[in-house]
Amino acid sequence: MDETNIDASYRVTADELRQFIERYERLEMEKKDIAEQQKEVMAEAKGRGYDTKVMRKVIALRKRDKDDIAEEEAVLEMYKEALGMA
Repeated sequence: MDETNIDASYRVTADELRQFIERYERLEMEKKDIAEQQKEVMAEAKGRGYDTKVMRKVIALRKRDKDDIAEEEAVLEMYKEALGMA
């Protein structure tokens, strides 16, 4: 390979690398914007009297499999009974 081909190859690689980095940076900005919007939603809900801590738990539960939730709740009940909390 002569020096011209090496320079062209490097330039293409550098351009591609720059594109990947810029795409990633744009996604980071979008993620930051979305996180800010999520905070605004929770602030609005809190202002309307909702318990945002409980809302976050409900959101986390909605992401999980129903069978996993049922199993965890059964174990939790068993532990509470063992400790005299139920």
